[in-house]
Amino acid sequence: MSAQEAERQRLFVGGAWVEPDGGYYAVIDPATEETVGWAPEASRDQVHAACAAAREAFGPWARTAPEERAAVLARTAQIIGERFAPYAALAQAETGATTATARGMQVGVGAARFRRYARVEPAEWAIPPQINEAGPMGRAGVMGALAVRQPVGVVTCITSYNNPWANPAGKIAPALAMGNTVVVKPAPQDPLSVYRMAQALEEAGAPAGVVNVVSGRAVEVGEAAVASPDVDMVSFTGSTAVGQRIAEVCGRDMKRQLMELGGKGAAVVFDDADLGSAVAGIGTTFSFYSGQICTAPTRVLAQRGVYDRLVEQLAAYAGRLPVGDPRDPATVVGPLISAEHRDRVESCVEAGRKEGAVVAAGGERPPYARGFYVAPTLLADCANDMRVAREEIFGPVVCVIPFEEEEEGIALANDTDYGLIDYVWSGDVARAFRVARRLRAGGVGVNTVGRNMEAPFGGFKKSGVGRDVGSYALHAYSEVQAIVWPG
Repeated sequence: MSAQEAERQRLFVGGAWVEPDGGYYAVIDPATEETVGWAPEASRDQVHAACAAAREAFGPWARTAPEERAAVLARTAQIIGERFAPYAALAQAETGATTATARGMQVGVGAARFRRYARVEPAEWAIPPQINEAGPMGRAGVMGALAVRQPVGVVTCITSYNNPWANPAGKIAPALAMGNTVVVKPAPQDPLSVYRMAQALEEAGAPAGVVNVVSGRAVEVGEAAVASPDVDMVSFTGSTAVGQRIAEVCGRDMKRQLMELGGKGAAVVFDDADLGSAVAGIGTTFSFYSGQICTAPTRVLAQRGVYDRLVEQLAAYAGRLPVGDPRDPATVVGPLISAEHRDRVESCVEAGRKEGAVVAAGGERPPYARGFYVAPTLLADCANDMRVAREEIFGPVVCVIPFEEEEEGIALANDTDYGLIDYVWSGDVARAFRVARRLRAGGVGVNTVGRNMEAPFGGFKKSGVGRDVGSYALHAYSEVQAIVWPG
């Protein structure tokens, strides 16, 4: 694209770059408050056109050999790798991520996900051998059956602002690998990276209409992408409130859903825990995406025998983290995505103060003239009914709650509307796994906040519906079909 086109990004609909009906809006750098570029505002009609284009492309793409679909994904990964530096610079400008995060966890993981789904093994299609069972019909009462996976159809992918590379790639790549076509509605705060991904897919040979991208700040853009009669499935990452609204719309037409929603991860720290490991893991809430991540261990449940030491060490850890310009290699904590979100995070901290929490670290706005910064903040002496313990804050804020015995710790951990990822730290591995099995969460980290990128990812309760990552993503973007014949 020319510099002018990059400055004013067009929509991608049916294989064409289209001028938006609604004009353009500025994408703001959270660190400098300067304009990164201009994103297109799609109209409802343009969203419907994107969905129609995906519907038209679905049949031919679904019939394309899996090896050919895989080749498109592999070429896409290659193109992303060749443009790694400018793509990372754009992601950093849009999100305020540190250099290491923009390069490794955003663009790097995005490329890796395209490579992953370019290497789908036959076993991952989960097609079992022929099934022969006795039944009431057929010769000699025997019927043969074959279970196969079929693509769902047209998938609307609504992506989160905290990672405009890994999150969209984690939806688009497995959906395309299974033979679906997609309409991507990126987060309004940072859509430009997603358009670069679409450009890479186009150059990699994705046929017209297989991938479409429509952006906009207006609520009607997302609503149209969900409600379109051409859409068979919605894959959404974002807040629980928005997910509930999408589920209501999908329910009217029985559309399939994959929902990765909010989290309020409990970190249960027992007296015999390795505090160094626990502090480093919990401390990622302060540093990783500046706490703007649903899997963060934001609600620490500390057993009494270790409570004071844990608070002291977490406060010291938070106080040591350099906050500032994400382009500075020394920076660990960058800005939040917007002024509005910063104000909300600060209001949560103030609510904690008023409810009796003690600010053990942070709690103030860093002294920068520009940028949407919040200091890493630790709130001690919290109770599980406080706002800071109930709501997903989505910022560098951790609250600490004491407990006495194992049963109380488990009860407190489960006393939440959410259930995405919880954590357990204990020197007694048997106890750690025993407690993990009793936590009502889609995932549990035992003495780690690390992720296995082939393990299923998703939540219990209001943290979501369905599972993705690894082979589970291929299952999520498919329907199981039984083909039966007389034996």
